Parts: sequence; C-alpha cells; structure tokens
Amino acid sequence: MLENYYRELVCFLNARLGNRQVAEDVVHDAYLRVLERTSDAPIEQPRAFLYRIALNLVIDDHRRSALRRVEPLDVLDSEESSFTPSPHKVLDHGQRLDMLQRALAELPRLCRESFLLRKIEGLSHSEIAGQLGISKALVEKHIVNAMKHCRKRMRQWDAH
Repeated sequence: MLENYYRELVCFLNARLGNRQVAEDVVHDAYLRVLERTSDAPIEQPRAFLYRIALNLVIDDHRRSALRRVEPLDVLDSEESSFTPSPHKVLDHGQRLDMLQRALAELPRLCRESFLLRKIEGLSHSEIAGQLGISKALVEKHIVNAMKHCRKRMRQWDAH
C-alpha cells in the first residue's frame, strides 16, 4: 500500500531539497520508520502518515546540520576521543551485522545487489538500473522489498 507513494514522495522532496539522491535517502529512511513501527494500530491515512515522517526527517536533519555548524570543534574532538563502546555493544553490533548479512543472503540476486549498490556504494537509482540492466522502477521496488525483508527477519531473530 505505501509503496504506491514512493515516486510521488521522492518527487515532492526533490522539488524542496533540490537533490534527488538526498530525497531518495529520506524516502528510504521514512519507509524504514514505517516498517519499524511498534504499534499494531492501522494507519488511517497512509499517504499523509508517510509524508509527515519524511518531512520530520528533513526537519531533524536540518536541525542537526545547524547544530553541527555552531558546535565548537574542540567539543566534538573531546566527545569523540572519550567515546569507547563497551564490549557488550561491540558484540551486539557484530551479531546484528551477521543477522543483516544472513537476511540479505536470502534475497534474490538483483534485489540484494540493488539494495547494496544504493546503501553501500551510494549509487543513484538510474546508475543501479544501468549497471544491472533493469528499469529504474524495478530498482526502487527491489530496494523497498529488501528493506522490508531485512526488517522482518531482524524482528524474527530478535524475538528468539
């Protein structure tokens, strides 16, 4: 149901942000937020809900960017040097990465490659379509399906 709004939302955000790749990233993040919802309550107005999430992500990013511009560099350096993750957190991240790799391995080749080329290599949908020899619409579908599959599998494995 929400997949029907993908292109529309990308175009909407692209017009406001002036950067299609950033717009696509925001839409992907918005879809992830929807997939990560813990509420079982049905979404009354899915289009409005998705747009609100996407706009909130843009606003949040803008606020973070504004804070970074005014934050003194010495504060950032001291925060970075004092941050050392606990062994438990390192292990947890390693386990989650293993689970994600297993979930990705379950996907069909083109679906997995579309997702990895976008999220790891940072290629645009057009570049991925050209590289894989498929349509841009199919690339978009593959990426959304990969995100859904990974989220579903991660939830299943977390439950056990």
